[in-house]
Amino acid sequence: MRIAIGADHGGVPLNERIIEELRQTGHDLIDFGTHDGSIPDDYPDYAKQVGESIQNGAAELGILVCGSGVGAAVAANKLRGIRAALCGDTYSAHQSREHDDCNVLCLGARVVGVELALDIVRAFVAARFTGEERHRRRLAKVQQLEMNRSAPGNT
Repeated sequence: MRIAIGADHGGVPLNERIIEELRQTGHDLIDFGTHDGSIPDDYPDYAKQVGESIQNGAAELGILVCGSGVGAAVAANKLRGIRAALCGDTYSAHQSREHDDCNVLCLGARVVGVELALDIVRAFVAARFTGEERHRRRLAKVQQLEMNRSAPGNT
């Protein structure tokens, strides 16, 4: 599977382990970095790169790592067609794909330990959208919300 991955300075050590794991299991990566945790940078930049690679079909899934995972999830979810899930457990990771058709996994390097994070990544990557009617119906409603998104005060 082709996976886009990116991390800000807060996510570097965990990101390196995730990259290693994904490569060892045969996945093709689009690596947006960063690989130097000593240089402050901004998670929205990585969210944009990872999200756009999914939007344009270069990647099937994305993974973003920042300190808490929250900022990366917020930023990624601003992009049309991106459904980013912040996960701290394997159940949420696989369910976000199976039920919600999420295409970006966000992790907090300062929140989740390395071994749990790798289990979360494995669960997310292995899962598939079930396509059940109730999940398709709910996803269509989410997509409608996205299409109707307006600026505050412009309802």
